[in-house]
Amino acid sequence: MILCGIGDEAGNRLAAQLRATRELGWHHLEARNVEVNGFPKANLHDLPEAAFELAVTELEAAGVEVYCFASTIMNWSKRITDPFDPTLDEIRRTIPRMQRLGSRFVRIMSYKPQDTDDRTPEEVIRRLRVVTDLFLEAGIQPLHENCMNHGGMSWQHAVQMLEQVPGLQWLFDTANPIFNADRSRPQPWPRQDPWEYWTHVRDRVAHIHVKDARWNPARNDADYTWPGEGEGTVQRILADAIARGYNAGISIEPHMVAVFHEASVQAQDDALRENFVEYGHRLERLIAELPRPAALEKAGA
Repeated sequence: MILCGIGDEAGNRLAAQLRATRELGWHHLEARNVEVNGFPKANLHDLPEAAFELAVTELEAAGVEVYCFASTIMNWSKRITDPFDPTLDEIRRTIPRMQRLGSRFVRIMSYKPQDTDDRTPEEVIRRLRVVTDLFLEAGIQPLHENCMNHGGMSWQHAVQMLEQVPGLQWLFDTANPIFNADRSRPQPWPRQDPWEYWTHVRDRVAHIHVKDARWNPARNDADYTWPGEGEGTVQRILADAIARGYNAGISIEPHMVAVFHEASVQAQDDALRENFVEYGHRLERLIAELPRPAALEKAGA
């Protein structure tokens, strides 16, 4: 397996993200938003060319590879009613940068959900096929994440996408079902079950995001926890994945530090980095303590 983390969870500046990665002894990063000297923070596919070149230089100097490219393509901030051309422009910027970095995987989504429990609309599937084909033709594997998007509305929506979009694979996030409504059921929608969702997509999962949380009814939101201490069934899912021969990427996304009140970027980066490193060490210990595959097979897991 390859352990990595979503970079901006370790710091705003790429330098902070690379420092945290090196502190963990890891050699891969999942790149999302980065800040380099002289340029504001942006997703890697939105950086100006000069900023991207600085990022490449920093990555090469640190000996860190970009395992997965966490793009904003068709994410939860966009709607299926938006024009398609901006999405195609993002792909045209993303492909050459991924090829330059030697990145194999790109995280994509499927637009903001509708306010109904309808099955995934035909236009979402049509666009997802176009996007998937463009990446596959470039030698890049697109991975759809179960987040706040059409594919994240239920495991049934996910299966529909996997069945109707040839070549698409899945990026499973352990905590996202905790705060996402199960729109396959009658209203008022209950929240999803991480284990149930996992069992229906696990055969097509090529990357895993580890974050954990507990639902807080008083806040009507999730409280994020250390891995294995929430309701994301992290140990059970990882044990099952390993027992089934999973040997791909596992990326941490702590979501535990919010320091937006702090004006100093350095203070933000220090807090984020410390949390990221501790989270990574805890994940390493959690994985080391999982039952061995032979024991799982004997138990019928």
